[in-house]
Parts: sequence; C-alpha cells; structure tokens
Amino acid sequence: MTNSTQITQLGFIGLGNIGKPMAESLLKVFPNTKVFDINPKAREDLAKQGAIVASKANDFADCQLLSLCVRHDQDVEDLLYKEDLLNTLAKGSSIVIHSTVTRDNILRWAEDAKAKGIRLIDAPISGGADGAKNATLVYMIGADEASDFEAMHAIYSKAASAVIHAGPLGSGIVLKLANNLMTYAAFVAVSEALELAKSKGVSLDLLNQVGQVNGVLTPQMYRFISNREALAPACSAEEMKVFFGPFAGLAEKDLDHALELAQQEGLSLTACEAVRAKVKDVFLKQD
Repeated sequence: MTNSTQITQLGFIGLGNIGKPMAESLLKVFPNTKVFDINPKAREDLAKQGAIVASKANDFADCQLLSLCVRHDQDVEDLLYKEDLLNTLAKGSSIVIHSTVTRDNILRWAEDAKAKGIRLIDAPISGGADGAKNATLVYMIGADEASDFEAMHAIYSKAASAVIHAGPLGSGIVLKLANNLMTYAAFVAVSEALELAKSKGVSLDLLNQVGQVNGVLTPQMYRFISNREALAPACSAEEMKVFFGPFAGLAEKDLDHALELAQQEGLSLTACEAVRAKVKDVFLKQD
C-alpha cells in the first residue's frame, strides 16, 4: 500500500449531507483534494473552496487514495464496477469506504481490488453532519496490516477527533453497525420515555434537564426528539415522511445489516429486532 508520505493527491466521491463537510474538512489540510458528486451544486461549492473537481466518476487515476462516501452498497458497487474504478486507479493505490454497507460486500470488494493491486479499507464514520463540519468525526478503520491503519491514521486524524483501529478488514463496519444499533435503540427508548412522561404531565424540558445532568439524554437524542415534537403537530403524515423518511430508511438499512451479521453467527438479537420493527414509526411519529 502507498504510505501517507507518498500520497500527493486525495480523491473523494460523495458530497452529500455528511460527505460534503468531510471533504471540506480534508480540503483544509490537503489542498490538492480532488472531488466528484452527481450533484453539480456540490461540485461547484467545493471548487469555490479550492478543490479540484473530477470531470466524471472515474477521473481519479492520479489519486493514490480515494474515499467513497455514498449512500449504500449499490452505489459502491456501481463505482467499482460500472464506473470501473478498479481498473482506473493505479496499482498500489487505496480505496477507502466510509459508507455503512455490508461486511460481506466489503470482503468481496477487497478481494477484487487486491486482484488489481489495489488495497480496499473499510472506514465508516460516526458523528453526523456536525462532526463532519467540525472535523470531530470518529473513523473506525478495518485493516489487516498495522501499516495500513497507520497510513489511514496519518491522513484522517488531521480532520477528525479520533481514528480507531477496529481490527482486520471488515471490523470497521461491524463496529459501526454495533454503534448504530445502540443509537437507534436510544431513539426508540427516548420516544417511549417521553410518551410515558407526557401521559402524566411531565414535559420534554424536564426530561432534558435530568438527562443533561446524568448523561442519559444526549444532545443528539434531544435534538431528534425536540425537532420531531415541534414538527409533528403541524405536519401531515406525508410531510413527516419528507422530513424524517430518509433517516428512517437509513435506520432500517443499518439494523437489517446488523441482524444479517447476527444471523451469520447464530446470534439472537431480540432487542435489535424490536427496534427494527419500531424505528420507522418513531421517526415519523406514527402510532
């Protein structure tokens, strides 16, 4: 693998809600960053900040490291095979997957990349759009070799609060799915706790006051529940789907991935199953 001192140009594909501020944070410390997204406005915004804009999705032959921060497995699949990134990048380069995808696909993509002389690393992130904007994300690196992790750490630690070696390839996404399971379980618990509190005249503000002291109700959870509570009374079911539907879809996808991993290991995650059944209704505030 190309080490961090040999990397003269970074590439970044996927300038969405999280990917764009991630790329902006990296651009501040790596001015030669090259970016692409199907959204022309996102490309223009990065160009104004000094980024090099790729002409198309496979215009990254000059990059020694290419980050992918796209929506799901199929997007990664399309970039690697349909856009032919595996035949575009030079031998010795690295592809880093930040998307929350399946472990099975990470391992398959890595084998195909290896056959082309390219290293594929799984490096999902946690911290949301705010973390990306403030360069306080946590990167969870799945890499077989210590040198691979060290190279990733040298790069991403410049725009993050922590870069953690989760273990061998595939471990990064396992850690991310476990983290997301806890997060979505907390969403469901906070929602039901509020319903219990309101049923006896206790407000969200009081619940938050206690949660701020004991740490049970995190700022992230409070923002979610307060935003939902503010919007729900004035919004139709269809409007709630517009506002919260995409987040519900991501939650269901991630929980499905977690349950698939558990099934492979013969584990019974009954709480995860309950959260999966409930999470969409919680986001959309449906009975």
